[in-house]
Amino acid sequence: MPETMIKADGLVKIYKSKQTEVLALQGLDLEVEEGELTAIIGNSGSGKSTFLNMIGGLDKPSAGSLHVGGKNLFRMTEGELVRYKRDTVGFVWQNNGRNLLPYLSAIENVMLPMCLSGTHKRRAKAMELLEQVGMGAKKHSRMNMLSGGEQQRVAIAIALANSPKLLLADEPTGSVDTRTADYIFDVFTELNKGGQTVLIVTHDVALSKKVKRVVAIRDGKISSERVLKEIYADRLKESSIDWRKEDTQEEYAIVDRAGRVQIPAELLEAIGLKGNKVSVGVHDGKVVISNPQEKEAKEKEEKEHAEGKGKSK
Repeated sequence: MPETMIKADGLVKIYKSKQTEVLALQGLDLEVEEGELTAIIGNSGSGKSTFLNMIGGLDKPSAGSLHVGGKNLFRMTEGELVRYKRDTVGFVWQNNGRNLLPYLSAIENVMLPMCLSGTHKRRAKAMELLEQVGMGAKKHSRMNMLSGGEQQRVAIAIALANSPKLLLADEPTGSVDTRTADYIFDVFTELNKGGQTVLIVTHDVALSKKVKRVVAIRDGKISSERVLKEIYADRLKESSIDWRKEDTQEEYAIVDRAGRVQIPAELLEAIGLKGNKVSVGVHDGKVVISNPQEKEAKEKEEKEHAEGKGKSK
C-alpha cells in the first residue's frame, strides 16, 4: 500500500504588518500519497503558493502541523531543515533563474546540487537526468543558448539531482507557449509513471484537466477536488482529446472536519442568493441548499392568495 507522502493538518498562516493582517491559510487539511501526481489550483491570494512554500521548508505556519515523508517539518532543527531541502524535496520554479546559473553549462548546472550532497559519479547521473528530460543533446549549452522551455527542462533535471522523494513545481509552465507547456507536463507524467511523487501548482486549466487529482484552494482552505474520469485515465497522451474543451473530470465539494463546505459562487448566483443566508434541508436522501428569500416570497404569495379568497367570500 502507498504511504502518505504529505499530511497537512489544520494549517493556518497569518501574515502581519503594522497596518494589516492577512489570513493566507484557514485550517487547510490535505493528504497526498506516495507516487501521486497532484495539481493544486486556485486564484491569486488563495493560499496555494504559501502551502507549497511550507512543504518546501521555506515557510512555517501560525498553527497546525505538516508531515512530509514521515518527518514533522515544524519540529526540525536548522541543520535537519537544510538536509530536508537538499535531499527530500526538489523545487521547480516558474522563474527558472532561481534554479539555473547562467555561466554554467546544462550538465554543470545539474551536477552542482550533487557536489553539495557528495553524490558519486555525478557526470554520469547528470547526463542520465538530462536525457530523461530530453536535453541530452544540449548538455554543453549555457543558458543564453537555450529557449525558455529548454531552460525549464534543465531546471527539472536539477530538481531531481539528489533523487528527492517529492518534486514540487510552482507554475512550471507559466512562462512558455502551449506546445512547450504540454511537453513539460509530459515530462512530469513520465517521472510520475516511474514512481516519482509530484505536486504542481498551476493556473493552466488545460494542464490541470490532464491530472488524475486536482485540489482547488479557495480562501486558504481546500474547497473542492476533481478526479479524472475512468474513461480518460489511460488516455492522457491521446492527441485526439482537446483537454481545453472536454469535461474530463468529476468535481466534488470538500467537507472539512468542522462540517463546513464551500459552495461555488456560480451556484449561489444560479439560485439568486443576495444575502449570506441559505436554507439547508434533506430531501430524498440529498442535502438541498435553497434561497430562503424564495421560500419567504412563496409564503407571502400564498398568504396573500388565502387572504384574497377570504375577502371574496
